[in-house]
Amino acid sequence: MSLFDWFANRRKDGPISQERQEREIADGLWTKCEACGVMTYTKDLRANQFVCPECDHHHRVYSDERIHQLIDTETWEPLDVHVTPQDPLKFRDRKAYSDRIRDTQSKTHLADAVQTGIGELLGLPVALGVMDFRFMGGSMGSVVGERLTRLIEQGTQNHLPVVIVCASGGARMQEGMLSLMQMAKISGALERHRQARLLYVPILSHPTTGGVTASFAMLGDIILAEPKATIAFAGRRVVEQTLREKLPDDFQTAEYLLSHGFVDAIVPRTQLKSTLAQLIRLHQPVAAVGGTSIPTLPTAAAPL
Repeated sequence: MSLFDWFANRRKDGPISQERQEREIADGLWTKCEACGVMTYTKDLRANQFVCPECDHHHRVYSDERIHQLIDTETWEPLDVHVTPQDPLKFRDRKAYSDRIRDTQSKTHLADAVQTGIGELLGLPVALGVMDFRFMGGSMGSVVGERLTRLIEQGTQNHLPVVIVCASGGARMQEGMLSLMQMAKISGALERHRQARLLYVPILSHPTTGGVTASFAMLGDIILAEPKATIAFAGRRVVEQTLREKLPDDFQTAEYLLSHGFVDAIVPRTQLKSTLAQLIRLHQPVAAVGGTSIPTLPTAAAPL
């Protein structure tokens, strides 16, 4: 329902005070679209998976909501919740890294920038990792690397497809080399997963940048992206200054990467769950027929 429809319905029921209107909007009942400016009833927006009904703008969603969207009710089993960040370098910028972690954990109610677990997606078992941009820009530190590596190893051991929703500003500078090494560690786990002929699908949401793009975000058998997501390694200005040329306006968008072969498909969020289920079914081992074993379908990337 648009804001104009809401006001029209309320006029039919009689006048309402300006104070009440402001209170209802302030209480989070309405959400304003960043792209088109339309006000949408938050409950309706959530039912549409936070995609604007007017312009199809994909609002940013965080890990709890993303798990709710993808995983069947009461099937989610979180993994490695006991793995929490440390401060091995005793790093300090404007404030101590340990204090920054503590403050962010208090605000987000998350231990770190990723949640991992096993669940069912339309009845299909899947190992799912979801990054959360609220936690220090979704930066990849030791905990993110360790949780994702363990998730992939669980998927390999139990013959499960792995899906990772990427949303990150890159490596976490406060952990130095310990952060950068996570790129190789996760990539190694994914190679063992590939050798086991199991499916891995990364979903590139807004934004996916830095070391995440340079490692596991681009190693999928089939790489999916959300519409208009920013996907990059270095920042736009850095690239322009390095190449000394003006880049296209849509550079580093999901649509630009799709046209240049870096992404296999752009999938609207409202179709993401059904698309993933279809991909998982297509890549499941085929049962033996007539006593002859039919080999598992290969998991090479291919356009949808």
